[in-house]
Amino acid sequence: MKICQQCGTQLRDEAESCYFCGRKQSVPFKAPQNEPRNDSDPKTVMLDGPEPIKEYAPKNKPRNSDAADTNKRDNRKGVVLVIITVLLLALIGGTVTYLVLNGKSGKGGDGSTDDNTVSHATNAPDTTDDPNATAEPEEPPMFKIGVILLHDELSPYDNNFIVAVKAAQKELGLTDAQVVIRRNVAEGNESYEAARELVAKGCDVIFADSLGHEDYMIKAAKEFHDVQFCHATGTKAHTEKLTNYHNAYAAIYDGRYLTGIAAGLKLEDMMSKDPAVVPKIGFVGAFSYAEVISSYTAFYLGVKEIVPEVTMEVEFTGSWYDEAREKAAANDLISRGCVIISQYADSIGAPSACESAGVINVAYNTDNTGLCPNTFLIGSRINWTPYFKYICTQALNGDPIDTDWVGTMKNGAVEIFGLNNSIAAPDTQTKVNQSSDLLKIGMKHVFDATKFTVDGKFLIAYRADVDFDYNYAPDTEAISGGYFHESEYRSAPYFDIAEIDGITLLNIVL
Repeated sequence: MKICQQCGTQLRDEAESCYFCGRKQSVPFKAPQNEPRNDSDPKTVMLDGPEPIKEYAPKNKPRNSDAADTNKRDNRKGVVLVIITVLLLALIGGTVTYLVLNGKSGKGGDGSTDDNTVSHATNAPDTTDDPNATAEPEEPPMFKIGVILLHDELSPYDNNFIVAVKAAQKELGLTDAQVVIRRNVAEGNESYEAARELVAKGCDVIFADSLGHEDYMIKAAKEFHDVQFCHATGTKAHTEKLTNYHNAYAAIYDGRYLTGIAAGLKLEDMMSKDPAVVPKIGFVGAFSYAEVISSYTAFYLGVKEIVPEVTMEVEFTGSWYDEAREKAAANDLISRGCVIISQYADSIGAPSACESAGVINVAYNTDNTGLCPNTFLIGSRINWTPYFKYICTQALNGDPIDTDWVGTMKNGAVEIFGLNNSIAAPDTQTKVNQSSDLLKIGMKHVFDATKFTVDGKFLIAYRADVDFDYNYAPDTEAISGGYFHESEYRSAPYFDIAEIDGITLLNIVL
């Protein structure tokens, strides 16, 4: 058998012309040698003419050359249409597959994940006709910080954190949607649930502000490895050794000491004007923890630097925030002859008691000039703005966060504020500044072991409980170079000598 060179009809070997198209067959046709041949699979091949033709044509109906040309064109159009249809179907199928496999579910207004939503068109591939066009890159998730507070704005302690995170938000250019605050979260499993809620809202960093939150933040950190958990006043980060759990505090004992100097100058001034004034001061504390002990001891040592014979009584309330108890404790101290009162408790109970009784008050965290214009002397606080900026910046850049971070006067975290010159002793600001400068350069230390005694003796050594364990066993030598090294082995205070000489505790609340 041979094949017609014009129309591809199979002919007998002896045929001199094609009985279908009439073309004479002068040269026998051979299939190309570089391509395998399969007669059951028709292929397009090239002969002498310019047009490709089918290897074989139907034999059951005649066709002339014009009809053949028309059929060829129609067949080519049909093939093109089929190819276009197949390509369109493939493109549509690919787009649907991409959306199913790669589309992200939307989020509701509260940030919670909604698995039933379909990703927006911005996440779909670009279907432009331009073969060189590429899909626009997907926007990264919005950075968020979550803040867990024990109380709310009514608590000077908690409000101090709110003010700080808002300031950091402004400086970093974050939107309100990027800062999520949970108020009035108790020191229990509620704080763990709050942390889970903030993770669900997409928070990259979660901060908690109270000591009792710590165990629950650690629990959350162990569960959510991609989220950074930061905790103020905590003690366990350096022993837990989690890469996503961190403690932070500040050298607020420096601030307490400086406000003590201002109070000592006022006490000295009062005593010079009235010999009947007894050098006795009071302090309202929340709990008899090292955090509180360190603060009231630093305040006392500042007063003592000016008035060496001063004594101080301390009364604890058993709560971080209880206005009634704090007010009652302040009134009790006033009734016992204390002429200046300071505090480490979170409400305005003690300052308001002082204003009513006409007793000088040294504040913590809040400027009471408006509330107590006749008795507010000065205040100190931790400015948490530098820390909020630090943890947000580190998280945004993918850089590690310090296990223990300590704020200082140098980095702006320890502040003295609101000196009330209308009642302060002359030259108070100058003398406070002088001591501040010495503290900053390390020429002065708050817990100078030569400036206080315990049972009539100077301390030359003291093992502090720095590493947490349930036996609260002392483990770290804290005195060297003549002073107690507070907040150097972890951020949270560990000065726990509750009664140096001159200080008397009226109760103990653990």
